[in-house]
Amino acid sequence: MRIEPLTLDDTSRCPCGSGDAHGACCGPLLAGARRAATAEALMRSRFTAHVVQDADHLLRTWHPSTSPSFRDLTRSVGDEMEWKRLLITETSGGGPFDDEGIVEFTAIARTPQGRRELRERSRFVREDGQWLYVSGELKNAPSRH
Repeated sequence: MRIEPLTLDDTSRCPCGSGDAHGACCGPLLAGARRAATAEALMRSRFTAHVVQDADHLLRTWHPSTSPSFRDLTRSVGDEMEWKRLLITETSGGGPFDDEGIVEFTAIARTPQGRRELRERSRFVREDGQWLYVSGELKNAPSRH
């Protein structure tokens, strides 16, 4: 089953928490019109992809060696979590002149059971000028508040 991504207005605030308008932030990355300049920018766009349920962007930016199948991914993208906020807590490398980077973050969601937080330390690599998500180490099991 294919899930159609939700559409965000380019002038609305980007869900990634950067404070920028979606059309100047993650919008062009999700549309494939621009590549992320840093690992953090890619992380932010991937969070936005979860918000709008854009499985294509998630797969396109996932390293092929660790990428799930489209079917497995759409199960998690279409789940009952409503992603609300992204907090970047630490970055290491991942800059415009790096080939590897780490982004640690907390993602906050609402579920039918209440608020949940996901804390992850994600690893990214840049290949052929494109940042890709490789893997993530959960810093906690998603908690309920």
